[in-house]
Amino acid sequence: MNIKDYDLEIGRIKKIVEEKNPKSILIQLPDGLKPHATRIADEIQSITSADVYLWAGSCFGACDIPNTKVDLLIQFGHVAFKN
Repeated sequence: MNIKDYDLEIGRIKKIVEEKNPKSILIQLPDGLKPHATRIADEIQSITSADVYLWAGSCFGACDIPNTKVDLLIQFGHVAFKN
C-alpha cells in the first residue's frame, strides 16, 4: 500500500501541536505503517520545532503505551474510546 492511501490526519495533529506546544513528540505506529515511519515523522517534523521520535517497539492496542517521557504521544491505527 502507498502512504497516500491512508488518512493520517496531519491537520488534526498540527492543531494539537499548536495548542500544546510540545518539546518532544513520540510517534507509535502499528506494524503496517512502520515501513512509512520516516515519511510520517518527516511530515510531523515539518509542522513543529519539537524533537520527533519513532517508537520501534510493539503496538498491540490502546493499552500498549510506551513507558517513556515525552510531551506528546501520537498513536496511529487505534480506534478512539467512547465513554
